[in-house]
Amino acid sequence: MSATALTPAPASAPTADARISLRGHLRHTGALVRRNLLWIRQDPESMFDAVLMPVVFTLLFVYVFGGSIGQALGGGQEGYVQYVIPGMIAMMSMTLSQGVGTGFSQDFNSGVMDRFRSLPIGRGSVLFAKIAVEMLRMLFATAVLMVVAVLVGFDIERWGGLFAAVGVSAVFASSIMWVFITLGVILKNAQSVQAMGFLVLFPLQFGSSIFAPTQSMPGWLQAFTDYNPLSTLADAARGLMVGGPVAHDLWITLGWSVAITAVMAPVAIHKFRTKT
Repeated sequence: MSATALTPAPASAPTADARISLRGHLRHTGALVRRNLLWIRQDPESMFDAVLMPVVFTLLFVYVFGGSIGQALGGGQEGYVQYVIPGMIAMMSMTLSQGVGTGFSQDFNSGVMDRFRSLPIGRGSVLFAKIAVEMLRMLFATAVLMVVAVLVGFDIERWGGLFAAVGVSAVFASSIMWVFITLGVILKNAQSVQAMGFLVLFPLQFGSSIFAPTQSMPGWLQAFTDYNPLSTLADAARGLMVGGPVAHDLWITLGWSVAITAVMAPVAIHKFRTKT
């Protein structure tokens, strides 16, 4: 009888996640967050979108479109600043969320994920570390946006409302990140993730109340904006920061966040586990 036949088949080892305690997961997540932050420090160009996007979009919409749209709103350019800045906080939450997808794609193509696979760390730690770092990038971009907003004349009267608006935007951003994690895992490269992200983001951003009121839009487009979560997020942030109705838009935004997370998080985790 051969030695191979006498050798018992090895028992299937438990997954890394099953062997690691909650404390271990937290420690690994913290270490991976530090690793991602150090990578940003070594590659500062990766922060260009978080720094330049708030500046460029604020100056573009305030000084190019602010006069005409502000007149339609009845407040001129100064009134448009109060209108558009809360909407741009909503825009930042979705635009920068795609960074988690491009980051995953780059890690897969560069072999970093192969290295993680060989280490005794939970796969969930890799996911949540990426999300945490992208949330930090979004908060940094929001801080840049508010500095520029004050410089162009935005009046912060409700600090509590400002922090609440940022918090709601962060909740929504965390749900959208699961969509981009899925894209980052299933698409072949970061360029494909960016292209797909553009196709998703562009109609959602401009078919919303972020940059202009929806009352002058065609009826079919208004119907789309009514179901667009960016519209409800922008309107909720606007109500929190400058006054106006909040509850209806806030609950719809939170409902969208829960629904997107409930649907996409299991898909993203399954695709990630399958690929790793």
